[in-house]
Amino acid sequence: MSARDAIAAYTDRINRQDFDLLTDIIAPDATFWFTSGSHVGIAAIRAAFEATWAVMGPDEHYWLDRLEWIAEDANSAACTYRFNWRTLRDGRPLSGSGRGTTVLKRVDDHWWIVHEHLSAYPAG
Repeated sequence: MSARDAIAAYTDRINRQDFDLLTDIIAPDATFWFTSGSHVGIAAIRAAFEATWAVMGPDEHYWLDRLEWIAEDANSAACTYRFNWRTLRDGRPLSGSGRGTTVLKRVDDHWWIVHEHLSAYPAG
């Protein structure tokens, strides 16, 4: 698996809303920065994901586009992207997007997400 394969698997698994499917992609000591706060370590990251899924509901679909691999070598990689989501709430469609950065590192033959930063686009 390459870093690009790891990102593809990650976004696919997010849509299954089962954090256990992500634990072999997210490093145990990873740091994730979301609008809701900074989440360090797998337990804190799990709690953030599960809280988001509870709010978004089972109909949420998440995807990335406009990926740019800004650094990539044999043992590390970083990409920026637009993240997108859509869901139904009270029968009405809702959607949104923002900007993200993910940093990955390779340990032996395994790629791990070690950092993710998601944020809204700046106003204006």
